[in-house]
Amino acid sequence: MNRFQQLFSDVNKKAFVPFFMLGDPSVDESFELIKAAIDAGADALELGFPFSDPMADGPVIQASAERAIKAGCDYDSCIALLKKIRAYADLPIGLLLYYNLLYRRHDAYQELARVGVDAVLVADMPKEESKEHEAMLAQHGLGCIHLVAPNTPKARAAEIMSRATAFAYVIGRYGTTGVSDRLADDLADRIQGLKALSDCPLVVGFGVSSSEDVQAIFDAGGRGAIIGSAITKIIEKNCGNILEAKKSITTLVESCVKTGE
Repeated sequence: MNRFQQLFSDVNKKAFVPFFMLGDPSVDESFELIKAAIDAGADALELGFPFSDPMADGPVIQASAERAIKAGCDYDSCIALLKKIRAYADLPIGLLLYYNLLYRRHDAYQELARVGVDAVLVADMPKEESKEHEAMLAQHGLGCIHLVAPNTPKARAAEIMSRATAFAYVIGRYGTTGVSDRLADDLADRIQGLKALSDCPLVVGFGVSSSEDVQAIFDAGGRGAIIGSAITKIIEKNCGNILEAKKSITTLVESCVKTGE
């Protein structure tokens, strides 16, 4: 049982999950910012490896990846960071990656399991191409996260959720990641529709920007909520002022965690 399965084994648990791009704005500062979120009570983490062509991400997270790459963060740096994060805390860790990063490492799955990762989402891999990926995850005790889009047909959504062994990542809106003024009008109905198809935990991301959004997701029946771009914008705004970034991230995470209590 991976840590996400343990987290969601309590059917009443509502989880707030902040996203961080590893290495942004630098490797050392990235660790300090992630520690701040953990100390503020984050229930789990979603972490990204900087990649040159992040097709699922909007401008804010694309810029985050560029900052990390310019700061010298590479795959090995990310592995070292994951070791430090796992040594610091026992909460669930999920990765959002692009498949090329796994494909080019012959021992990628074994390595991720060894450093304490719990689950992996490959953002650019459709279910038709994921059988080998899913088998490798299972072989090394890693959970599988799959995306469910706003326009995913019911039958396809049911199959996707049946193959997710950590949680189903419900894309909250059309388009890429980013900050939004409001959640999609049909999100609550979509969450209820997906719940009718499967008991797989539903965690919503893309366009989730505030504690009010997180509360709305929980009220609609979502088991978890992910905020990425709003946190990344804090980092972007405070590059060079790590103390202010930590303070702002702490405030945001604490407000979001309270909604699930």
